[in-house]
Amino acid sequence: MKNIGIKISLFLNYFVFAILLNSVGIVIAKAIKVYGVTESQASVLEAFKDLPIAIVSFIVASFLPRFGYKKAMLTGLVIVFASCLFMIFGNSFLHTKILFMSIGVSFALIKLSVYSLIGIITNTKKEHASLMSSIEGFFMVGIAVAYFLFPAFYSNTDEHAWLNVYYVLMLLIAVSFLFLLFSKIEYEVEAIGSDLKEDLLQSLKLILVPLVLVFLASAFFFVMIEQGIMTWLPRFNEKIFSFSEVLATQMAFIFALSLAVGRFVAGYLTKKISWVVLVIICVLISGGILVVVLPQLKVDVALLTEISSLSDVPVLGFILPLIGLFIAPIYPLLNSTVLSSLPKSLHSPMSGLIIIFSALGGTIGSRIVGELFESIGGANAFYFLLVPMVLLIVFVLLINKISKKQVEIT
Repeated sequence: MKNIGIKISLFLNYFVFAILLNSVGIVIAKAIKVYGVTESQASVLEAFKDLPIAIVSFIVASFLPRFGYKKAMLTGLVIVFASCLFMIFGNSFLHTKILFMSIGVSFALIKLSVYSLIGIITNTKKEHASLMSSIEGFFMVGIAVAYFLFPAFYSNTDEHAWLNVYYVLMLLIAVSFLFLLFSKIEYEVEAIGSDLKEDLLQSLKLILVPLVLVFLASAFFFVMIEQGIMTWLPRFNEKIFSFSEVLATQMAFIFALSLAVGRFVAGYLTKKISWVVLVIICVLISGGILVVVLPQLKVDVALLTEISSLSDVPVLGFILPLIGLFIAPIYPLLNSTVLSSLPKSLHSPMSGLIIIFSALGGTIGSRIVGELFESIGGANAFYFLLVPMVLLIVFVLLINKISKKQVEIT
């Protein structure tokens, strides 16, 4: 199979960072219990993760092709390996902030490289959409693994035992590093300018293109929805359903698994259904699940007995995470639509813009849900997600309208 080595590297790197990046919800729940912080204080971990992603993406996206995608990914793996070791021996809320800041910096390098290489090693829009959905789907598999990997190290007698999970993660990072180091990656990168200054100027012009501007708003609102749910679902399960700490984290696995399945299925459905129709249907169903489920959750949690067995989980505990099945196809379809419409020389700077606005959406969405969670309760806090859902539909329709016209990038 053509480019099999680089494709495996992309999948493996994305898998490792899926576990690291999206452990933020798990670590937030742990920080509240172990380090004694509040929900609103713990929610800043999302910002420590996402803001470095946005900043680094803005700084390096335009000249990353010159630096080299393989070098960038190897650098990211080294940084995050060191930060995991730092977390083990630091063991404080401050060190969780440093950990996620390092993860954010590293993931920016990884995601920029992955998104750019997808465009280089694929030849058609359908091939691009298929590989994008598959890689994003595998990313969700990594998230699902995290929801079982972390609880495996929980202990009733040692509240710090969970830190041992980072030894396993360091091993995965080392394997990923070695595999990438010895992988043969052959490609030619077309720079968009004659030097770094011109590269940056040309990439900044992208934001003036109507299709790009509208797309970035859509990416922002989608990630606001996804991260709002993903980050707070373990805490939601614990507070609203009175699940035990371990079960609350493991039940979030259903959401991650739903995302994975949804993204793999999306690769097939886009061959049969217009991406616009598919996205709108998915958003409407997702909103419908919230509207149906949330009103039934207004109960006094103090009256509930702690649930620690999967057999005792109520039906609603299974239904809410299934929202992931329907929001899953949206992000890769949006990304593939805009990237495959641009010259390959613009894929790195465009990926930078995608990452920046996605990071901002994730930070703001998680922060808002965290503040609302603390002030009005988890069930009511999730109603906020209906707002970006409505806005997402509006901007998707605008993307469809604009994309039908010829877009010229000068």
